Amino acid sequence: MTSVGEIVSALAERFDRAGIASALADAELVVGHVTGWTRGEVATKAFMGVDLDEATVTEIDTLATRRESREPLQHITGESPFRHVVLSVGPGVLVPRPETELVAEWAIDALRQVPSPRPRAVDLGTGTGALALALATEVPTSEVFAIELSTTAAEWAARNIARYGDGRVTLVIGDAASALPELDGTIDVVVANPPYIPDSEKPADTEVVGYDPESALFGGGDGLRDIRTFIARAARLLRPGGTLVVEHGDGQGAAVRAIATSAGFSMTTTHTDLLQRERALTAVR
Repeated sequence: MTSVGEIVSALAERFDRAGIASALADAELVVGHVTGWTRGEVATKAFMGVDLDEATVTEIDTLATRRESREPLQHITGESPFRHVVLSVGPGVLVPRPETELVAEWAIDALRQVPSPRPRAVDLGTGTGALALALATEVPTSEVFAIELSTTAAEWAARNIARYGDGRVTLVIGDAASALPELDGTIDVVVANPPYIPDSEKPADTEVVGYDPESALFGGGDGLRDIRTFIARAARLLRPGGTLVVEHGDGQGAAVRAIATSAGFSMTTTHTDLLQRERALTAVR
């Protein structure tokens, strides 16, 4: 028998040596995933000196070895929390980032202000369905359309939508640049988290470049290729007075505002995240 506290401490040391910034948290999450405990329960049981049997320790060690190799924790557990839901994730789809929860919040705020009993939204390039499901679950009167080009990513979105969509989220497999032309001029809010990393700027984080699909990361030479496409599509989808919310990279704010203005949007605003980095554009059609 080995105690929970000993296991957590040992894993945290291993993860720290591997260069994982969130070493202790990941140690607790790995133990919790195997045992079915929350992080709080893991900490409590560690304090109480609870022991784990050999089979459980072996399973924990197997997952810890994967994490040491810098496989994302979300791929190991198959889950990624996003606002009020826990999404299924894995190979072939972008793992939602905590920063994108702010993008969801700005879109949710806009959708809540729509003077309609059935506000409508579109998520361009939905990936796991994170943004679409945030809108649908937090604005329960809404109707949401989620568009995804990658069939692999769409499989993850379909799984999450089946779990949380409540019949109000429609998944469309197709090109965000042209999908759903029948909805042009009828949408209240368009939200998107497009690829925006310039092709020449390879991320240093091996957990990003080794596991997230390149199609969800890189946005052409200047990083703005897909942002241009999504903004142009949003201009056609939105009704007059509708709101656009687009995530972008730090330092891209002025360029994205200019793109939106050229596409006919007004009230273009760059929002920053909790670290005061440029994070997203909001604009009005």
